[in-house]
Amino acid sequence: MDQHMKLGLIGKNISYSFSKNYFESKFKKLFLKNHSYVIYDLNDLAEVDQVFKNQNLTGLNVTIPFKEKIIPYLDELSDEAKKIGAVNTIVIKNNIKKGFNTDAFGFEKMLFLHKKDHQNSALILGDGGAAKAVKYVLNKYGIPHQTVTRNGLLKFENLTEEMVRQNPLVIQCTPVGTFPNVKDCLDFPFAGVTDQHLVIDLIYNPDYTSFLKLSAEKGAKTANGFYMLEQQAEKAWEIWNVQEK
Repeated sequence: MDQHMKLGLIGKNISYSFSKNYFESKFKKLFLKNHSYVIYDLNDLAEVDQVFKNQNLTGLNVTIPFKEKIIPYLDELSDEAKKIGAVNTIVIKNNIKKGFNTDAFGFEKMLFLHKKDHQNSALILGDGGAAKAVKYVLNKYGIPHQTVTRNGLLKFENLTEEMVRQNPLVIQCTPVGTFPNVKDCLDFPFAGVTDQHLVIDLIYNPDYTSFLKLSAEKGAKTANGFYMLEQQAEKAWEIWNVQEK
């Protein structure tokens, strides 16, 4: 029987949503005519209370900039979401709102699709919800890493070519360079990038950011966030369906 599953996405400025297209084409493939996926573009997270009042809402995806801020609005967290400190998937069952993190699953899948053995220390650029999931995965595999932020211990302006050279894994976790601002690029010492590097940009739109282009020019292997996105979406789908049973 085709049960009705009402899903959605909360974020800010998210008209370009990958998730809506992804899940709607999944519903078509699986002949799930009663399933729906709605975008909730919120200016302010306080508006999420209205979203939660929707009758029969099964679950939500959460995107920038609410992955961390959503936590106080939830009743429970999965172990991973608790450890990571960010949520990208919510299950609503019997009025209980539980947060999960499937970004870590998605990133892990993507990392090991591309990573070579010598790429064993990393620079994480940014410190938002996605960066927290990346950090969790690197910790899980004992891969040392440093986080570069605008105002943390290691700032972008203090990052040297030598530091980049010494860390053959670079993961770009900020929204800089996302469509429509495709010419934007982080201030980064690309001269330190070599053909020994794997450079991952979690942005998927455009599929080839300025950051990846400049890294590829130095001979780095590059990957965007699309595969991670597919994998985290599949994991979210699995979680929603398990909870439905």
